[in-house]
Amino acid sequence: MQTYVALLYSIVLGEGRRVVMSDLRAMAEGLGLNNSRTLVATGNMVFEAKETEIAALERRLETAFERTFDRHVDIIVRRADDWLRLAAGNPFLIESAAAADRVAVRVMRKPVPAEAVAVLEAYVGKEERMQAVGGDIWFFFSRERPNSRLLAAISHKRLGVGTSRNWNTVRRLAEMVGK
Repeated sequence: MQTYVALLYSIVLGEGRRVVMSDLRAMAEGLGLNNSRTLVATGNMVFEAKETEIAALERRLETAFERTFDRHVDIIVRRADDWLRLAAGNPFLIESAAAADRVAVRVMRKPVPAEAVAVLEAYVGKEERMQAVGGDIWFFFSRERPNSRLLAAISHKRLGVGTSRNWNTVRRLAEMVGK
């Protein structure tokens, strides 16, 4: 059995409706995924399954999600060892120790194109940093994050399918799969 991390892009189903994590775990178990467990109520799930192609597993989860919740959601899946490598590759460890909520990673389905990273450079504000690592993009946002031009520039259209998680979530998921 292989351990996987699944990240849902958005779990908002409509006005005032969010996915209940117990329903998400039940959906996973209905697919034959084992030991499914979630982290907070933001669409982070760890589970075990037979070794399989990531793209096939993502399609299976997305199809089941749409059937169960009547809405398409992009789901990014990583093997446990890939998740641990992602967490270990955080280029902003000093910043993470001081302000974990200001460090995030955009986890990509396919490696982010170098030209997309280059375009984002123009949006990096004062006290902000960005670095592509292993096909994903790490960010250190300023205290003015709600007004960050960089945050506003991060989109599927510009970067491709992906979803962002802050350092606290990345670290906690690494702890879950590292056991």
